[in-house]
Amino acid sequence: MGINLHSILMVRPSKFRRNLQTVESNYFQNDTLYLNSDTISKNAIKEFDELVLKIKSCGFKVFVFQDDGNNDTPDSIYPNNWITFHNDKRIAIYPMYAKNRRLERNENVLNFLEHNNVYFNHIFDYSSAEKKQMFLEGTGSMVLDRINKKAYCSISKRTNEDLIFEFCNDFKYLPIIFNSFQNHENKRKPIYHTNVMMSVAKDYVIVCLEAIDDKNERKKLISSFEDDKKEIISISENQLKLFVGNVIELRKNEKSFLFMSDTAHRSLKNNQLQRLTNYSKIISSPIDTIEKCGGGGVRCMIAEIFN
Repeated sequence: MGINLHSILMVRPSKFRRNLQTVESNYFQNDTLYLNSDTISKNAIKEFDELVLKIKSCGFKVFVFQDDGNNDTPDSIYPNNWITFHNDKRIAIYPMYAKNRRLERNENVLNFLEHNNVYFNHIFDYSSAEKKQMFLEGTGSMVLDRINKKAYCSISKRTNEDLIFEFCNDFKYLPIIFNSFQNHENKRKPIYHTNVMMSVAKDYVIVCLEAIDDKNERKKLISSFEDDKKEIISISENQLKLFVGNVIELRKNEKSFLFMSDTAHRSLKNNQLQRLTNYSKIISSPIDTIEKCGGGGVRCMIAEIFN
């Protein structure tokens, strides 16, 4: 493949809850006022720990950083939005839309990784773009095909086109930019992150094509997938809302594992399951609290670290 997964960073939450600063654009977050904050946090930590164990059981090295709770970081469980790791020991740091999410950028995380022999030679820091109200939230905003060096990006309040080009220029990716929408309160609303409507694996792509209203943009995506000889596994908008797009393929020793939530797994049709299992072993885990309160699934919880 030419790309070696070194390990995974995950952040164990301290005060997980529904983030009111992100709910305006994240229509996946649900009202959970019927649960008290302690119950929500305890449930999320239990779900997090179970997922970590399942990933480790497949042979992957997982570095778990414990959020110390010193800042108001209800979404710290989603590190992939503020940091990404790349080959040649490079990392990127990103500008975040919600003010309390900016507090997730934590130098202690980098110190923790260096203590565990994960080192960095160069940091690309885009976070100053926040001063211009420009945002790009890591591999939430960009679904990276690291093998074919393509960055799939759906434009939203959290995904700025100028920053996409800047990232792609720095890391030598081809930007593939489009618009995707979901039905919310009888209106078509922009999908807040690209990684909830599509996931790119080595040999296939899971994508909600019906979320792309513009036919030419849809054709452009399909052509790109076909050029790379990826099997297209299309999902419905209802499945998108159940986090079927927010899944991640991790590979070890040429074995492919597809990690997803129980919610996503249950919503897969038989023919979709059959096609996916031709390539990957599916590993699912219950993260109902995390999905409902945070509006993000398994993929959002994982930041891959590459050699």
